Amino acid sequence: MKNLAGLMKQAQQMQSKMQEMQSKLEALEITGESGAGLVKVTLNGKSDLRRIKIDPKLIDPVDVEMLEDLIQAAHRDAKTKIEAVSADEMQKVTGGMQLPPGMKLPF
Repeated sequence: MKNLAGLMKQAQQMQSKMQEMQSKLEALEITGESGAGLVKVTLNGKSDLRRIKIDPKLIDPVDVEMLEDLIQAAHRDAKTKIEAVSADEMQKVTGGMQLPPGMKLPF
């Protein structure tokens, strides 16, 4: 039973750290760019869109498709950065413990 109590305590500590990490990630804002910084998309740690900045030079009613592509690319860049930060934070919380493939925390 002693081992079980210790295991439960570790699980509670990990849960607390996970909640801290989630709060930290929600407050985090990461900006992705495309077109050499002419389009910027800012997401929070939960990948919610916060801001889009478009350089006025890009606004051309004739070439809307290019602008759409740049927005998508900036969003993809921001999302990739968030995933990297999230993975790094998760590594800190789990102490390097490897999770089974496809399993993500928090559940």
